[in-house]
Amino acid sequence: MYRQSFSLERWPFGSDIASDDLFPSRAATEAQARLNHLAEMRGIGLITGEVGSGKTAVCRRFADSLPRGLFKIVYLPLAASTPLEAMNCIAAEFGLAPGQSRSMVGRAISGELSRLAGNRQTPVLIIDEAHLLSNPVLENLRMLTNFDIDSAQRFCLLLTGLTGLRRRLAMGVNESLAQRLVVRHHMDGLAAEEIEPYIEHRLRMAGAPDIPIFGKTAVAAIAQTAHGLPRRINQIAHNALAAAAADKAREVTDNHVARAIDELNLKA
Repeated sequence: MYRQSFSLERWPFGSDIASDDLFPSRAATEAQARLNHLAEMRGIGLITGEVGSGKTAVCRRFADSLPRGLFKIVYLPLAASTPLEAMNCIAAEFGLAPGQSRSMVGRAISGELSRLAGNRQTPVLIIDEAHLLSNPVLENLRMLTNFDIDSAQRFCLLLTGLTGLRRRLAMGVNESLAQRLVVRHHMDGLAAEEIEPYIEHRLRMAGAPDIPIFGKTAVAAIAQTAHGLPRRINQIAHNALAAAAADKAREVTDNHVARAIDELNLKA
């Protein structure tokens, strides 16, 4: 669509960027440091943020950074509605057969955790979209670290979700889980001064020539509407490049950004 017009080797604003090529924003760097601490301490961690703030990308980078010989990574967008469904989903990811009761599945998972610990391998269970889980399921996840006395030292559970998950964990019904959190971190968006370097970084990773593609007014227009959210920046920038290519323009202007924002039906 516009790759040829701007001499790009691949789409610059897609979601398939390699974790090593992610932009090192302050928010992402801080989140990575917190997650590294979780990997050292074991236990339960929480990452929250608005839609499109980069939670999944940060968790993917964290998972990719862990040595596979020392850690077993299980990434699960858990959509279970009951504790038993949740346990069976987790069991399946560990290669275990489903069970008819939570206690049965729990013992099987505990045995697998013990086996991995015996092999000096730490399981890291990453639950995405955790804000969609019911309180009983959240409590059941906490209980995964209670199967034996040393489970917190050999098992990492990372919950990621929207901002409302923080408020839910502050409720009395989830107090036990909240008290067990080793790490809790809220993902902010990009700072205003990071948006232009972010766009340039994504273009560079796509093989863009060393010439300005987005004008200053275009970047300012993106910043005004995107509110620092990487996913929204990507959406606007992608459509703005398409608009510029359609005009056979050599540079993206604020007019192209305005058209992109209108196409996406976004508001500042």
